[in-house]
Amino acid sequence: MNLGNAAGGPHGTTGMVAQNYMYAQQQQQQQQQRNLLAQTKGHEALNYQNPAVYARLGSQNVGSSPGIGGMFAGAVSGNAGNAASAAALAAGGLSNMHPAVNGASQAVASAENEALYQLMVELFSAANREQALAELSRRRDQNPDLGLALWNAYGVMTILYQEIIAIYPLLNPPALTMPVSNRACNSLALLQLVATHEHTRMQLLKANVPQLLYPFLSTTSKAKQYDNLRLTSLGVIGALVKYDNHEVISFFVATEFLPLCLKIMDIGSELCKVVATFIFQKIILDDGGFQYVTSHPKRLHTVLVILNNVINQMISAPSSRLLKSVTKCLIRLADNQKAKEEMREGISEHLRDSTFAQVFAEDVSYRRLIYQLMIKLT
Repeated sequence: MNLGNAAGGPHGTTGMVAQNYMYAQQQQQQQQQRNLLAQTKGHEALNYQNPAVYARLGSQNVGSSPGIGGMFAGAVSGNAGNAASAAALAAGGLSNMHPAVNGASQAVASAENEALYQLMVELFSAANREQALAELSRRRDQNPDLGLALWNAYGVMTILYQEIIAIYPLLNPPALTMPVSNRACNSLALLQLVATHEHTRMQLLKANVPQLLYPFLSTTSKAKQYDNLRLTSLGVIGALVKYDNHEVISFFVATEFLPLCLKIMDIGSELCKVVATFIFQKIILDDGGFQYVTSHPKRLHTVLVILNNVINQMISAPSSRLLKSVTKCLIRLADNQKAKEEMREGISEHLRDSTFAQVFAEDVSYRRLIYQLMIKLT
């Protein structure tokens, strides 16, 4: 399996992402001009991604454009007034979409939405952006529609993309500091909100945004700042795959994500291994992902070797979560006759002996998975 193409190179994934990004910026600028022209004529701006968010706009019509996040590249350096009005618009959407409450609860909800609006406005200030990113990330559970508001607010997604792309030069050679890593992780945490929301999930995918994260996943440094970056990036991808959508799985198969995922399963930290194995499990549960992994003998062999490596690496420090995820992957792969034959011969003996006896005794669900796997292999 080619582990290099996804990491970079003039014809690799990172290069394609950069080209797609620049093309999308041109498209966004053209759409911005059309929207502004529509406003001057008193018409609504074109192509709202979600008109409900703009219900309280009134006479100020600011729309979203197609392409990456529907955001305008000029937002970061340009019109602060437009940015503030669009952020206010998104805040109005947050207010509209908040569950119906009365009295004191309504006042609290309104205050929370106002605070989120102010933080979104502060993203446009270079001096305040780092603190605003941290605070928005900390408050990301306050409103279930924050991801939708971030996606539709003028220029906000462009800021998040720029925060992510800005640290590419620090990846190789490794020069990333913990504060810079934390700042990027806060941007990724907000991106995860967009990936989780039902109304923005597929738009994020169709804009090829997950490919912006592949350079982070290709890093090999075990320093905490790099591990945090990989873990948060995996969180964004995990939020996309957990809904068992065939189109989502096909995207990650087609964009050579699997080699990056398998590498992290093999050499990552425990938490990264857990999330990467969960993502891999979701991919092979899909018929298309399963066919991709099992159709090529060398690819299938590589996968089984890495799963065995993950098991063997847990001898000194077993992880119940990781053991269950790996076992679920093996159970699924056993649906393929070639994989079943290879597992009969080469599956780690530690699943059969007493290496994980404590986990086996304490975790009923793990015990059931092991029984299921052994029955499949008989």
